[in-house]
Amino acid sequence: MVHLIDRRLNGKNKSAVNRDRFLRRFKGQIKEAVTRAVKGRSITDIESGEKVSIPVKDVSEPVFGHARGGVWETVHPGNKEYQKGDYIDRPDENGGKGGSGKASQDGEGEDDFVFELSREEFLNFFFEDLELPNLVKTQLTATEAFKQIRAGYSTDGTPSNIDVVRSLKGALGRRIALTAGPLARLNEAREELDELLEKRDENDPKVLELREEIRLLKMRILGIPFIDPFDLRYSNRVRVPRPHTQAVMFCVMDVSGSMDEQKKDTAKRFFILLYLFLTRAYEKIEVVFVRHHTQAAEVNEHDFFHARDTGGTVVSSALKLVHQIISERFPSNDWNIYVAQASDGDNWDSDSVVCKEILLADVLPLVQYYAYIEITEGEPQNLWAEYEQVRDACSQFAMRKIQSPADIYPVFRDLFKKVTSHA
Repeated sequence: MVHLIDRRLNGKNKSAVNRDRFLRRFKGQIKEAVTRAVKGRSITDIESGEKVSIPVKDVSEPVFGHARGGVWETVHPGNKEYQKGDYIDRPDENGGKGGSGKASQDGEGEDDFVFELSREEFLNFFFEDLELPNLVKTQLTATEAFKQIRAGYSTDGTPSNIDVVRSLKGALGRRIALTAGPLARLNEAREELDELLEKRDENDPKVLELREEIRLLKMRILGIPFIDPFDLRYSNRVRVPRPHTQAVMFCVMDVSGSMDEQKKDTAKRFFILLYLFLTRAYEKIEVVFVRHHTQAAEVNEHDFFHARDTGGTVVSSALKLVHQIISERFPSNDWNIYVAQASDGDNWDSDSVVCKEILLADVLPLVQYYAYIEITEGEPQNLWAEYEQVRDACSQFAMRKIQSPADIYPVFRDLFKKVTSHA
């Protein structure tokens, strides 16, 4: 009897290696399916998986066949269709039985190959070619660093890590423990010898016996080493993760009266997508949510998307609040700072000029990247005109228009696409 033992590390009878190979092989078709799925579903459902169909012709494997070889002639009895020298057409891939989900005349067929992407796999394809631009700073990187900290002592290690004081203390304690008994007996034997010498002479057998015992006790005490390898103690150090990246993302959204529910929903979807991207790409990142109408306020994630307060439009109030939060909590020397703003562009003419001045003088010098999306179906508003001047003056400022929810994904990919460097 033959026993087959599966020693692969994949649990629950799953072959992760084969699945990864399959995903790599059909990467292009899967990415197309993911793109179609994004267009056909809500951004809030972006985290779920997706079913992907691949035509059977694309998953067929090449095989080797054994032929007779050489040149030979065959007579087919009853052949009424072909004559000598005619070429026989190659059979179709489905053997005349239909395929691709279409039944043949005899009722047989073969469906497309369908499999389901997991949530993790779906997001891997979705975010594959996206990244936050310019996430580079002198002392800040997107990697996790480690530092060495003291963690007691160990009995083995390198000579350079020997703790001399701790080792000598251990040696002293060992010597005290080992010599306590012999020293006590040595003192007793000396007292007995002194008392015995007062009554007997030096050649008395009892005197000689005590002197021999005293000599052996002294040798035993002197034989205890000053320091033993057992006494050595080494400083023990362990590696602990230390945050090496500090990045903060500001999400700024206009909730004024001119932002109707459809525009607010579009902005919310953009930020949901952005927030999902950030939490996936970077483990250590702060996200700050700022809503504004005539007044700006920092809120939590729930209130950012669901609060119903509204009013007029003063965009500069949000920019001032962002600058204040950066100054108080996120110094630019220690943080990578990114800002994403969503608005319909409607603003007081005089305030739009103020926004431009705040961006150029206060905010942009502190941030790595600033993305502005204007949600409007008509002509650009006055805020767009002022922001165009900001874009021309600063390379870290980007702006795009969104007319409908269908534009969210392309604009998002355009704003946060990978930038390939050329040597």
